[in-house]
Amino acid sequence: MQKVRGITELRDYGKVQINLKDLMDKYKISIYQMSKLTGLKYNTIKSYYINAPLTKVDLDVVAKMCYVLNCSIADILEYVNANN
Repeated sequence: MQKVRGITELRDYGKVQINLKDLMDKYKISIYQMSKLTGLKYNTIKSYYINAPLTKVDLDVVAKMCYVLNCSIADILEYVNANN
């Protein structure tokens, strides 16, 4: 196996944290309002809002949320290194 950055195998590689709740709370937008503004299902927004374990992130969903909140992807999704 080729080493990258001194890594020979992945163990605790960190996680991607969803910060949608913080942004929506900042702008006082409810899950219901976000659902109506984006055209996405309430439960889809709720999953991102509560930072539920997701098996995949839909980039179209994130793009719609970024548009409504006038923010960047990095404002919603954040990589948290396990070593920090």
